[in-house]
Amino acid sequence: MNRSSTHSTSRAHNPVWRPAIGLALFGLLGTGLVYALAATGLAGTLFPAQADGSLVRDADGTVRASLLVAQPFAGDGYFQARPSAANYDPMAAAGSNMARSNPDLIKRVAEATAATATREKIDPAKVPGELVTQSGSGMDPELSPAAAQVQVARVAAARGWSQQRVQALVDAQLQGRQWGVLGQPRINVIALNRALDALAHAP
Repeated sequence: MNRSSTHSTSRAHNPVWRPAIGLALFGLLGTGLVYALAATGLAGTLFPAQADGSLVRDADGTVRASLLVAQPFAGDGYFQARPSAANYDPMAAAGSNMARSNPDLIKRVAEATAATATREKIDPAKVPGELVTQSGSGMDPELSPAAAQVQVARVAAARGWSQQRVQALVDAQLQGRQWGVLGQPRINVIALNRALDALAHAP
């Protein structure tokens, strides 16, 4: 048997498609199924709340919110989150996509600044920018300490509490930089408002 016959026989017994199929099955089952199941199971074990969407539930288990998604609160007795271009709808999460030079954006921010200053009884120049501007997702649930601070007096007055009492809750909800390095100090508005209600109903 000559060399070409031997080479042809070898290729017939070791078709080139076998490695391709094996690699495809490994990719599909190994990384697409096994890895996904392992990662999901590990995340659910180590971080059960976060893996479940950081949901906020009542005592009876009813889901009221997620700490990851902003929502509006009605009434002066609550802290207000950032404005939302998506009207706080997670299915329509988006920013306004307006340039800073857009006349409509300039007008909207000016009107929001005036309204916020009136609501909080402060000078318009002291209104934190995040209280009148929308985040890129429209779902940002967090505020800076400064943006929460300007709301303390209003919330305290609406609930008939001292400002010190409300300030203590704000301070308790303050989160520092992640790992002490990333991001900025922040306060989750949903967690803060839940803490307000919990204190109001405490015996």
